[in-house]
Amino acid sequence: MNVVVIISADIEWRSICKLHAHVDIFHSPMGEWFLDEIEVFQKRESIRYFHGGWGKISAAASTQYVIDQWRPDLLINLGTCGGIKGQIDNGIVVLVDRTIVYDIIEQMGDNIAATAYYTTDLDLSWLGKDYPMDVIKTSIVSADRDLIVQDIPHLKRLYGAQAGDWESGAIAFVASKNNTPLLILRGVTDLVDESGGEAYGHIELFEQTAHIIMQRLDQSLSGWLEIAGVL
Repeated sequence: MNVVVIISADIEWRSICKLHAHVDIFHSPMGEWFLDEIEVFQKRESIRYFHGGWGKISAAASTQYVIDQWRPDLLINLGTCGGIKGQIDNGIVVLVDRTIVYDIIEQMGDNIAATAYYTTDLDLSWLGKDYPMDVIKTSIVSADRDLIVQDIPHLKRLYGAQAGDWESGAIAFVASKNNTPLLILRGVTDLVDESGGEAYGHIELFEQTAHIIMQRLDQSLSGWLEIAGVL
């Protein structure tokens, strides 16, 4: 299969580059990328990794660029997310089946309809139930900001939110418009509740946990591709 792995945040990308330090890095208008081989069904397969960038604008633009440039059979987004305390635990990997862009404010019309327009359901039926790592399959809320403590009750009440990130909503929306299969895996690096966030003001905590998460996700990639390879 022709597979592209999109990595969003800068810290996530630096972690992936450390894990693949032997490869050459190439440059594009939308971000760095490299090719490396991983073992799939006891064969070496070439996989492209692409730095899509942080935030919805970069995520949407780079996703469309990747699709136009390489026409992948499967897009994979590996990354991190913040968790809502009491709803999920640190270190849990979220297998995303729905993305909800929640930072849309529509005051002239229907805000619910506007949010629904950018809500994307991912078809994961091809995965079956035998996953190569422990995950929680659930939705993720996505916005151009970290989880804000005042938003926590609202996000739990309206969306049953357990985790949030910056880019998943944009990536999923663009992939859906192009009919490109997408797998999103995000690991929880830190927790937030109404009293604050563990990593807020302590970016070193995020950096440490992000590297551990990215290593786990990258190591699991061959297993996910073996599932995809029998489609």
